[in-house]
Amino acid sequence: MSVKLSNGKLIPIEMHKVRIVQKTELTPIKRRLQAIGAAGYNTFLLPTRELFLDMLTDSGTNAMSDNQLAAMMVSDDAYAGSESYYKLAAAVKDVLRMDWTMPVHQGRAAEHLLAKVFIKPGDVVLMNYHFTTTKVHFELAGATVLEIYTDEMLKTESNHPFKGNLDLQKFENCIKKYSADKISFVRMEATTNLVGGQPFSMENLRAVREIATKHNIKLVFDGSLLSENAYFVKQREKGYENKSIQEIIWEMMSLADIFYMSARKSTSVRGGMICTNHKKYYDLLLDWLPVYEGFSTYGGMSTKEIEAMTVGLREMTQLEVAGAGPDFIKYFVERMVEEGLPAVTPPGGLAAHLDAKRFLPHIPQEGYQAGALTAAIYLASGARSMERGTVSMERAPDGTEMYADLELARMALPRRVYTMSHIEYMVDRLKWLYTHRELVGKLKFVHEPPVLRFFFGRMEALDGWEKKLVDAFIADFGENC
Repeated sequence: MSVKLSNGKLIPIEMHKVRIVQKTELTPIKRRLQAIGAAGYNTFLLPTRELFLDMLTDSGTNAMSDNQLAAMMVSDDAYAGSESYYKLAAAVKDVLRMDWTMPVHQGRAAEHLLAKVFIKPGDVVLMNYHFTTTKVHFELAGATVLEIYTDEMLKTESNHPFKGNLDLQKFENCIKKYSADKISFVRMEATTNLVGGQPFSMENLRAVREIATKHNIKLVFDGSLLSENAYFVKQREKGYENKSIQEIIWEMMSLADIFYMSARKSTSVRGGMICTNHKKYYDLLLDWLPVYEGFSTYGGMSTKEIEAMTVGLREMTQLEVAGAGPDFIKYFVERMVEEGLPAVTPPGGLAAHLDAKRFLPHIPQEGYQAGALTAAIYLASGARSMERGTVSMERAPDGTEMYADLELARMALPRRVYTMSHIEYMVDRLKWLYTHRELVGKLKFVHEPPVLRFFFGRMEALDGWEKKLVDAFIADFGENC
């Protein structure tokens, strides 16, 4: 949550105590240069021993609570019928008000099952925006993925509170063009990962539900950042300021046919699940669960993680937990804006983002602006961020490059992991980098996997720009920073 200081400034304040710490190290700049080169300028391939701050993702990197860790010690490791599962199912009924629950090992496992069961070749899937693995799973099943976002979504400088809204007119137009029976489902992602973690409003979700019901189209809700989206509704949507996070979640879930999540985010554990109040959908999915995941009461997860997810589901309804990430991200984004950095606004869930097109306007998209920026951020700070731009896109079937709508460098703030001093350090190093942005140059692929290339692809820096940047850094800070 945020508190107001005597000077009127709002700051995020940690509603927890740090009792266990993990050591980190700020490696010297020349060692960082060697490390990023060995990683093929792909921050995914950096070993953690070379990192000062790991801001790659919030997926599975959030700090669990003491109650979650304690719950793991009493798990029931039975292959079938585990008591740990029944605790989870009870929590789902309380928190999500859904009767049928199946655990899966993570969010993309849920996407795989949804694609297997509900998508036929030639179908269309509509969504407020895609996520990388989501799109690949649905396209491999033969669907065309259509993103029907509002025009506001692609404005990186904005004060619109709900840039994750689905465009209702585009929804109606797609139904007329493709017919409802060719639309597998409409998917709402809370919050939209690839475009700045932007939330959607309750008003928009209700309208999507109304259209979907009218045309007998399923509404699938990706709730990987469910509690954060609920927090934004409470903070930004008129009429919800006095409602609890739990009440907002109940209302959201009343509008969904199928809910799935990567539990690695809002519930801070390594797992996932699918839930529904429609037993016919549950039964269809359950038939395939043992083939790809495991038995219905563990679904590819450790029962220890199931116990922790049960506690995490209940804890994510607490205001101070739901707001822990968004409040720190807000502080980070506002500090970047104060320093004149081209941050994505308004602040979203998941991470703080920089607009690489505005940060590095001299680099064309074919030079992989966001990829170059993440490499430069690592050199300047020792922090690992993630490319969310063209490198994260798939090529067209004919091999031509598919340029991303946005070129973003994402700096995730895992819940309850970093402090304000880390944010202030990052703002300072980013400000220095922005001053020297003309030194940053293009990248090119030297190894490119055929799918999800951002995970294992390798690149190289062109024209030696990385050495020039390092020389400028040493001139200002010395070799040991």
